[in-house]
Amino acid sequence: MEIVGLDHVQIAMPPGGEAAARRFYGELLGLAEIEKPAALQGRGGCWFGNGRVQLHLGIQANFVPATKAHPAFLVRDLAALSATLAAAGFPLKPDESVPERQRGHVFDPFGNRIELIQDGDGFQQRE
Repeated sequence: MEIVGLDHVQIAMPPGGEAAARRFYGELLGLAEIEKPAALQGRGGCWFGNGRVQLHLGIQANFVPATKAHPAFLVRDLAALSATLAAAGFPLKPDESVPERQRGHVFDPFGNRIELIQDGDGFQQRE
């Protein structure tokens, strides 16, 4: 047996955070909202994707943000997205610990850490 792919990543958010999630992940990061299966709609939260990536945000009653664990997304234009995020109040903190990779971290509206990497500089892309 072997793992053959990654279906989605799920992170948590507090109850009632759907509007903030739609703004951050939908409007700012440009992911389309995906309709959840009918059996899961009553749980709250929301799903996003773009055909290559799926991110599920689930409701956690005693929510604590993930400040270390994080998804890492490849982005087409890191500089442009960084400017968009900063203008919306979500500054990207550049991470220069691996100099040959352009990347940084931003915190979503709930305090979850999100890594953004310039496409072509991803860890799997430059092996």
